[in-house]
Amino acid sequence: MDPVLAFLGLTPEEMLDAVEAHGVECDGRFLVLNSYENRVYRVGVEDGEPIVAKFYRPARWTDEAILEEHRFTLDLAEQEIPVVAPLVDESGDSLHHAGPYRFALYPCRGGRAMEPDNPAQLEMLGRFIGRIHAAGGGVPYQHRPAVDVDTCLRQPAAWLREKGFIAPHLESRWDALLKDLARVAEDCWQRAGDVRRIRLHGDMHLGNILWTENGPHIVDFDDARNGPAIHDLWMFLSGDGDYLEARLDDLLRGYTQFHDFNYAEVQLVEVMRTLRMVHHAGWLASRWQDPAFPQAFPWFDSERYWEQLLEDLADQRDRMMEAFNA
Repeated sequence: MDPVLAFLGLTPEEMLDAVEAHGVECDGRFLVLNSYENRVYRVGVEDGEPIVAKFYRPARWTDEAILEEHRFTLDLAEQEIPVVAPLVDESGDSLHHAGPYRFALYPCRGGRAMEPDNPAQLEMLGRFIGRIHAAGGGVPYQHRPAVDVDTCLRQPAAWLREKGFIAPHLESRWDALLKDLARVAEDCWQRAGDVRRIRLHGDMHLGNILWTENGPHIVDFDDARNGPAIHDLWMFLSGDGDYLEARLDDLLRGYTQFHDFNYAEVQLVEVMRTLRMVHHAGWLASRWQDPAFPQAFPWFDSERYWEQLLEDLADQRDRMMEAFNA
């Protein structure tokens, strides 16, 4: 069976059979967890705590890239950093195969949403991100892409144009703006100076932080990449001016206890935001044949969405330029 078609049609019975084939005695209970990229389930276990089974979307990552992420998170967990790392079986394996499926098993960890305005929580989170980055400064990922202008902006922009997602009457505007965005982003990056690329979480946002009375659980390293440290910090820096600076101070008060921070990277916050906007549009387009995506994002193929995206990206161009002229 074609792996992509099998993945789109994965049934609970197939999922449970695959998990049980690897030595886990399931009790038949399962809950579908929120994930668009992969298929993720909370699975009940006989006489034990539930686990999480994550089935990987085919053709996104190679086995080597997945194992690279697993090794990094397992190393972090050994250092008592509160990441949720995969479970390793008696053979030392964390990535499993069952027919056309690849999957990993994780301990089930709960928590509530963190409070993005809470200085104490931001400082504690900053400490753990600093420790992740201290470990991430070693040998970089070899099988994963980087956070850069080519990978996150030029490539998805060209792909969207090539595949016909840009309406004909918007094509010339799209081409001119995206070319300009790439130029400004590259210029900002160069002016920031020697920006070091390290191993990152890659998708560090509020949804991937589960807060407990003892602090955070940091989950989902699926987007792990090499990139600048600011990439794992900027999504906690909403707002402008004094508000943004206060949140950054909260994070860095904890972060710098464990890892040096290059303050020139603050000038890349709007660059990171721009890259994410274009990359996200490319990601949605690349998944549009998956029935879950039109259902979850019905506005994506509307003309209004693309017009609004162009307006927002034009605003981002100005913001990137202002960051260096302030």
